[in-house]
Amino acid sequence: MATKAALVNGEDEPNQKKPALAKRQSTNLSPNVGEKAVGAWKEFTRFLTDVRGEMRKVVTPSRKEVEATTTVVLIAVFLFGVYFWVVDNIFDLGLHQLLNKLGGLQQ
Repeated sequence: MATKAALVNGEDEPNQKKPALAKRQSTNLSPNVGEKAVGAWKEFTRFLTDVRGEMRKVVTPSRKEVEATTTVVLIAVFLFGVYFWVVDNIFDLGLHQLLNKLGGLQQ
């Protein structure tokens, strides 16, 4: 299956070698500004068509769904907060005990 760049370049396969004659002919001919503008416009309109198609798939959540996910987020934040507070206190206690034994803390 050819990539987008290969299709734009007129290749069937991305790693396919072009004959030397075709390569020489293509270097002498460059597309003019009008052809580039038309190509860019077609690509842009195709992009907008794809965006429109994807936007049709978007569904706005109901109030019940928003409340449920908000509740889950608040509970998760609270639990993570408690967990990190406990872990922080354990490390703080361990560090203070280590520094007291080494004589680093003067009380």
